[in-house]
Order: sequence, then structure tokens, then C-alpha cells
Amino acid sequence: MSLITTNYANNEHQDYSVLPTGVYEMIIKSAQEKATPNGAESLQIDLVVRNDLDAVPALAKTNAKYHNRHVFMDNWKRKATHQYDLDSFQYILEAVQIPEGTPINSIQDLVNALANKSAKVYVKKAKDNYQGEEREVNQVAPWNFNKSDYPQVQHTWKEQSNRENPFANNQSTPAPQINEADLPF
Repeated sequence: MSLITTNYANNEHQDYSVLPTGVYEMIIKSAQEKATPNGAESLQIDLVVRNDLDAVPALAKTNAKYHNRHVFMDNWKRKATHQYDLDSFQYILEAVQIPEGTPINSIQDLVNALANKSAKVYVKKAKDNYQGEEREVNQVAPWNFNKSDYPQVQHTWKEQSNRENPFANNQSTPAPQINEADLPF
């Protein structure tokens, strides 16, 4: 009996080239803090081209053609202050329609506020020189975020392409009680 028999019929091959310059209706899949090996820190936002707008004629050359593609946007901490430029986040928060005056008390609050929100985003195709090698990249600036023209989001994540709720059969159970004396630290 073999461990596995090769069968490539269900393999999905992704196009990882950069998106053409243009305006895309996007959804923010997630945001998280990252650090380079040299210690430079950023808040990386994972933008995904929405797949629920394929039938919109005005988006035939953008969303319909490139749906489900990811663009990563890094907001770097400033070297001089070791802090984020908080003013740049205002553009993104406004675009995803966080109400004026909402306090954002931590980076985690910011991440939570952005997750699964939609926005219209201008994505630029540019050249980058990394370690002596020139390559094409996508760039998104915070001021290139605007309110979505299609606020009713019906985007289907690849993990849920069968449209079933993966948590539907989970039974609600109370959180386990942990005694501090049981912790190893």
C-alpha cells in the first residue's frame, strides 16, 4: 500500500506577479506586527482583492480579473522615534468607516478595527531594488485608501469556498479555569 498516489487535478496554481496599477475594491484580511532580522518593525496589512464584485462592469479589469490576490502594505515604525506615524493610520480608519472620535488604545485595538473591513485602494506597480536585484512590487500608501463603493461585502474566503460555516457544529463550552499555581512561569 502506498502512502500517496499523485493526483494533480485539484491543484490550484496561483499567479504571484504584481497587480497592474489601478484602483481595487479590497478587504483587509488581517493586520499584524512584524520585525525584520535587523529589528525594524512594521504593522503589515494584508489586503485581498474582493471576489464578490466580479459581475460589476466597472471592475471587469480589476476585481473580476484579479480577485483573491493579496497585496501587503507595511507601515514602518520611524527609526528616530521607534513609533508608528499614527497620522497615516487616520486615512485607513476613515476609509473603513471607523466612527469619528473612536478611541484606539493599542495596536491590538487597531488590528481589530481593521480586520475584515472593505476599502477602495489605489495600488501602484513600482520597481524596487533589493540586495542588488531589481524587481516589481506593489505599493500602497495610507492616503490611497478611500471608502468602498460597495460596502455590502459578500467576499468568500478560499477556506470557506463551499460557503459552509466552519464553526456551525461547534458546541459552546465554558472557558477552562486555569489556576495561577499550575502555570510554569
